Amino acid sequence: MANVILKGLTKKYNEAIAVADLNIEIKDKEFAVLVGPSGCGKTTTLRIIAGLEESSAGEVYIGDKLVNDVQPKDRDIAMVFQNYALYPHMDVYDNMAIGLKLRKFPKEEIDQRVQEAARILGIESLLKRKPKQLSGGQRQRVAVGRAIVKKPKVFLFDEPLSNLDAKLRVTMRAEISKLHRRLEATIIYVTHDQVEAMTMANRIFIMNEGRLQQSGPPLEVYEKPVNKFVAGFIGSPAMNFIDSDIIKENNEYFIKAEGMKLKIPEKFHSKITDYIGKRIIFGVRPEDIHDKRFVSNAAPSNTIKAKVEVIEPLGAEIYIYLACGKNSFVGKMDSRTKAGIEQDIEIVIDMGKTHIFEPTTLLAIV
Repeated sequence: MANVILKGLTKKYNEAIAVADLNIEIKDKEFAVLVGPSGCGKTTTLRIIAGLEESSAGEVYIGDKLVNDVQPKDRDIAMVFQNYALYPHMDVYDNMAIGLKLRKFPKEEIDQRVQEAARILGIESLLKRKPKQLSGGQRQRVAVGRAIVKKPKVFLFDEPLSNLDAKLRVTMRAEISKLHRRLEATIIYVTHDQVEAMTMANRIFIMNEGRLQQSGPPLEVYEKPVNKFVAGFIGSPAMNFIDSDIIKENNEYFIKAEGMKLKIPEKFHSKITDYIGKRIIFGVRPEDIHDKRFVSNAAPSNTIKAKVEVIEPLGAEIYIYLACGKNSFVGKMDSRTKAGIEQDIEIVIDMGKTHIFEPTTLLAIV
């Protein structure tokens, strides 16, 4: 396998910038996920790595070899597409073998590689079927198998699960993660689904408007977002943001917004002294909002009263959309929470896990 290095990668379409000065190093055998909203430049980046598009500037290295001028077929990569890209007139065996046949591999080696990939993916019984006889999940396995038989240095996945139903996506996420461990492969995976990114990656690279916003292990990015965009993109439901002020009373610091006043933990004090009396953006994740009835020793300074607007029961948990003054936000609470529409409920916010953002730069203060 191999590492992949992007240095100053830029892609322009006339005056529109799709990728801007992207600098990334993906380590050997790493599962790296490029994630971001539609149009953020992640698929363009993947296609440049594959050699399917030319960059406007910058360098691409695969295994420490500069490949800017190397043809796609000579880059020793394999790509799995969103639409599977299977030949409808060929059976599964030939779809998986076609790349090796074109490269004049011996028949015995082709058969050995196809059989091995089919065994890994659990599709041995499907080798004589045509794509139209397969389910979506089976077609996706065939597309992955076609990549595996090449034994490339790098696997590139372009939103491979987006055409599958929700249940099958969960299954295939686990299958691809197991495949990565079994092959010890370098994988670069593109998705707009932050759940896929969080559950599959060793490291995630969050992009927006062609620029890298933050990279790191999923939980590190979740717990310490560098800006408001990352904080709002990672996590489901998304982080709540409330325009607020920081005030100081009796040597204590508080978040102050309409209908709420919340004490800021001492561990944040050194970072917020310059913002006393100033406007900030207060961020709290839905999972850090709790029904007071299920919190022992809830501090009054972390407790507020809110009105229930919408309830979404999901079985093991419940989403409750709340209003406090003019501020609306959502809590991801214990399913035992019994609240009625238009009723008041006392909630406790875990202030030690909250975030504060500068309103102009949108960078994280804490």
